Amino acid sequence: MRIATCLIAAAVATAFAGPAGAEMIVVDHRIEVKKPAEAPTRGMTMNEVVRRFGAPREKLAPVGQPPITRWRYPGFTVYFEYHFVIDSVATG
Repeated sequence: MRIATCLIAAAVATAFAGPAGAEMIVVDHRIEVKKPAEAPTRGMTMNEVVRRFGAPREKLAPVGQPPITRWRYPGFTVYFEYHFVIDSVATG
C-alpha cells in the first residue's frame, strides 16, 4: 500500500510540475519536488553558456562519439554534444 501511495503522489507531483520540469526525490518516505534553478537550455552554444552563466567550476573531458562534455556549475550540470547544450540537470 505504501508503494502505491508513493506512485500516486509521484504522478500528481509530475502533473503539477509544469513545463519547466522538476526533479522528484524521495526523502524519508516523502516525495519532494526540486525545481532546477535557472540553467542553460537545449541548443545554446558553449560560448552562450559562458556569457550568460560565467565559467564553470569544472569542465570534464568529452566522452564517447558523438563527444558528450559536462560542465559543472553550482546548482546544475550542463551536458553538451559537440558545442551545443543537450540538457541541464539540477544538482545539490
